[in-house]
Amino acid sequence: MGEEAGRVVRFILNGLFATAVHYGVLAGLVEGAGMGSAAIANALAAVCGIAVSYAGNRTFVLRSRAPHRRAGARFLACYAAIVSLHGGAMALWADIAGLDYRIGFLLFTGAAAVLTYLLNRFFVFREPGAGLPST
Repeated sequence: MGEEAGRVVRFILNGLFATAVHYGVLAGLVEGAGMGSAAIANALAAVCGIAVSYAGNRTFVLRSRAPHRRAGARFLACYAAIVSLHGGAMALWADIAGLDYRIGFLLFTGAAAVLTYLLNRFFVFREPGAGLPST
């Protein structure tokens, strides 16, 4: 398996784990705690998933030595944008349109995954002085 393919496989595994954490917290808040807004529950759940994702992407997926101060700040900025898009989409899908939040979660998480990999690979965890990989 090529180096990039290995990264993608590790990214998928890490993403599945982080997504399971995210979804577990989301379902717990909506169904267990009776939170009325799927969008707010999703934003809170995303914080848990993001923490798992950062640790996994840094150590397991990309095996980066990029300084935490730089990588962490970039990671948080990228995820703030992704959470905003994800939360806005969930608000439109579930809270306004009244559609099943679980289906919206799957759709929006899939789209966010592609964007996340690209941002992590080429921006967040790129080590100082590293150029973009050749194709």
